[in-house]
Amino acid sequence: MIEYSSGNILGWTRLGMRKAFGAMLQAAAAEHEDIIVLAADVASSAGLMEFAEQFPDRFYNIGIAEQNMLGIAAGLAKEGNNVFVVSFAPFVSMRAYEAVRTLVGYMNLNVKIVALASGLSLGSQGNTHFCLEDISIMRTIPGMTLLSPADCLEEAKCIEYLADHSGPAFLRLTGIDGTPMVYRDGCDFKAGVPNILREGADVAVLGTGSVVSECLRLARSFKNEGLTCSVVDVHTLKPFDSEIVRHLARTHRLLLSVEEHFISGGLGSLTAEALSTMGHHAPLVKAGIEDAFPCPGDYSFMLKECGLTAAGLKEKIMAFFPPQSEAEEGRQ
Repeated sequence: MIEYSSGNILGWTRLGMRKAFGAMLQAAAAEHEDIIVLAADVASSAGLMEFAEQFPDRFYNIGIAEQNMLGIAAGLAKEGNNVFVVSFAPFVSMRAYEAVRTLVGYMNLNVKIVALASGLSLGSQGNTHFCLEDISIMRTIPGMTLLSPADCLEEAKCIEYLADHSGPAFLRLTGIDGTPMVYRDGCDFKAGVPNILREGADVAVLGTGSVVSECLRLARSFKNEGLTCSVVDVHTLKPFDSEIVRHLARTHRLLLSVEEHFISGGLGSLTAEALSTMGHHAPLVKAGIEDAFPCPGDYSFMLKECGLTAAGLKEKIMAFFPPQSEAEEGRQ
């Protein structure tokens, strides 16, 4: 069982989601003897070295061969194993997509795909290592569960869930070392049910992944503007809770989706699809990567350039809400 001590949570936070993954899975594997891990030469990067030492007969380094790794995973799952495959996000989602779709999804096998450093996490390594498409392609596979935790505590909850879950799943890990804490007083995780972190009356901000911390910063920044924000952590992108989106669209003046992903096909598109069945509803603004390959740089630079910081998100919202003095003049 994963131990949620304050020391563990702080340690995970310092490491970030990618490097903390191995310790979390190691704890889960101690109680789930059917867990087998396949890695594409990323044991050190994913913090899996101790796992390999403790469970040498349950860990296999396949090398940089993601398509082959998915084939091996499918065979192991067919024999009743609970298989976790681990690689960097663009390679395990895009390079191996056909294998994921045909060998895992079509066969409905118990394989959990762990996508390390998704979004903009590997900023200085450029667009070959960014993963800005994985939500859009993985959500099209029937039966696929798609999770995107906001911080390391929620990541651990996702891993516990996946250890018990049977069927294809994709775990999208974003952020870098020192991922900001979103959940400071425990995390009530239920797959398929978004967490409302903050309630407000004007703007509903739906975020997924580590940028949820920026959504909370955004909400706190509105204390002088006369606006209040709800903040929703959409940790489960499939199955997607369309009803909560419709509820937010009925009770708020504006919706904002926030993601480290192209604005096409990800959380913003899921939100728009939910709204398409409604009549009158609040407008939706989508924040993410525009229809262009971003210029590489370090992670903080990338977030700023792509408008995914609290300040950049605030600009998008304020474009819909003129300053109070201007609004009063318009009513006269």
